[in-house]
Amino acid sequence: MGKNKFLPRIAFLNLTIFILSLLIIAPAQAALSQDDKVAIGTEITTIYRAARGVIAKSQKLINDATKGDKGLSADVVITKTKENYKKATGNDFKMAAAGTLKAETQTALLNSIKEVMHNAQPLINEKGKGLKGFLPAIFAKQMGDGFNKNISGKAHIKLTAPKSYVRNRANRPDKWEADIIENKFKKPSYEKNKVFVADAKHKGKPAFRLILPEYYKEACLNCHGDPKGSRDITGGKKEGGKLGELGGAISFVIYN
Repeated sequence: MGKNKFLPRIAFLNLTIFILSLLIIAPAQAALSQDDKVAIGTEITTIYRAARGVIAKSQKLINDATKGDKGLSADVVITKTKENYKKATGNDFKMAAAGTLKAETQTALLNSIKEVMHNAQPLINEKGKGLKGFLPAIFAKQMGDGFNKNISGKAHIKLTAPKSYVRNRANRPDKWEADIIENKFKKPSYEKNKVFVADAKHKGKPAFRLILPEYYKEACLNCHGDPKGSRDITGGKKEGGKLGELGGAISFVIYN
């Protein structure tokens, strides 16, 4: 019975060590440099774009009414996303160190891609149906929504565009995004494909913000090109966009 009097002291000591470890670790994780934040934003927007590219390249397959199983499982899309990532960066995709915000955002986005593709299987594999409506922009919206839910308020991602080119009202640029698009990206002197970063509020919260400009490619013009006002395959009105013109942007946020 004499030994039991030491148990409360040991428990208290262990609790004190645990609390101190949290106080030491938490600030270290929160104290991200500007370069760290840029690296995370660049990483996540690159994965986001790489995944959307898989769906863009697979549109003919997805809309093939003669086929059932399209072979676009969640695992297949993740594999192809990583292939696109390597093409874009020249490097193999690697997970960051566990416990870092970079690893958390990577995991949140990859899990979102898997969730979206898992839920989409009945639609994209429906035989006898042509246009499925599972377009790159729809996939990107769902992927972003999943990421924003998975990351639990630590970050946020959204596909947006110049106001005149936005079809889905949920993708409308906020005041900060619209200002960068109109007064930075649209200037002929702005370096193409260069991200713009700043500390600016997002939804009323202090945040680090990164926005990546995107330009119309040949495939984009099937729905967004000429003749302006005519209907594309989805029934939407074409915007009259030109090859190489600024057509959108990927907006990413890390909350401070």
